[in-house]
Amino acid sequence: MEKVWSPRPIQNVMVDILLKKGAMTDVDLHKELNDYYGDVSFREVNQALMKLELSGIVRVSRLLKKKRRVELAKDLSPN
Repeated sequence: MEKVWSPRPIQNVMVDILLKKGAMTDVDLHKELNDYYGDVSFREVNQALMKLELSGIVRVSRLLKKKRRVELAKDLSPN
């Protein structure tokens, strides 16, 4: 059966998750996106993270060899 993607772009969902839960590892973010969309490849997550990082919205730093910390680069709360 084919999967139907949500009309919300993956970058928007990433920012929403980071706003709600705060900084997290890329592995945890991937799990959250899989819960939301159903099936998201790690490659798609990396591409979206790259776009967000180049835009200055998120900051990605290395924790361990295969883990990275993802956090919002600035306060994006609606207050």
